[in-house]
Amino acid sequence: MLLGAMLSIIEQAGVDILTLTEGLEVDEFLKSRLTRMEVRRKVDTICDTVAHMPSESKASLPEVDWEGWRACASNLAKGGLIGDDALWFAVRSLIPATLTWLRIYRHNQPKLFEMTL
Repeated sequence: MLLGAMLSIIEQAGVDILTLTEGLEVDEFLKSRLTRMEVRRKVDTICDTVAHMPSESKASLPEVDWEGWRACASNLAKGGLIGDDALWFAVRSLIPATLTWLRIYRHNQPKLFEMTL
């Protein structure tokens, strides 16, 4: 149940981020204070969720780049250009790849996504 809820949080935040950044190039994104702030908030949500996910849960979804999310969180904390690069990398690479793998896992292993009591 916990894993299903965590994966749902990651999926929803990822979809929201892709919606917010659709059609934006890096310069537009970095200049857009409100969009960037909301995307950062949602990326932080994903990073926090991943950080609190048990290792055995991550092991059940090995193709997801969990280490990439850890590195993203670390680089976001540094701020400045490193933080900006990490945020854009999450938007253009980590999130699309993560959502793709979660769709595949949802199809092949639906029990991972169950949220029953």
